[in-house]
Amino acid sequence: VQLQAFGGGLVQFGGSLRLSCAASGSIFTLFGMSWYRQGPGKQRELVATITIAGDTSYADSVKGRFTISRDRGKGTMYLQMNSLESEDTAVYYCNANTLGTLSTPRIDYWGQGTQVTVSS
Repeated sequence: VQLQAFGGGLVQFGGSLRLSCAASGSIFTLFGMSWYRQGPGKQRELVATITIAGDTSYADSVKGRFTISRDRGKGTMYLQMNSLESEDTAVYYCNANTLGTLSTPRIDYWGQGTQVTVSS
């Protein structure tokens, strides 16, 4: 599975941005897809996750502002980011994973990052 993230850029405080992550290859094996981010001097953190069933979860810091979605047919994941704040400045990474079992370990795939910069 290959992942390619795009859509980052420079946006003003309070603005919006939409990130996309295109998956190719054996996308039928994927269970969940997620967005992570790593801000300057910070550890990488989980931002949002969406499962094959469409269940979503968000980090507390982005709840109510970010929306994750997925087009399974296209193998594409999106992150709509609204009301952006300076603290949202980070490199955003897309992640996809298979469902691990007792006999098959979970596999994580990573795309390259896309920079999001929020100016005040």
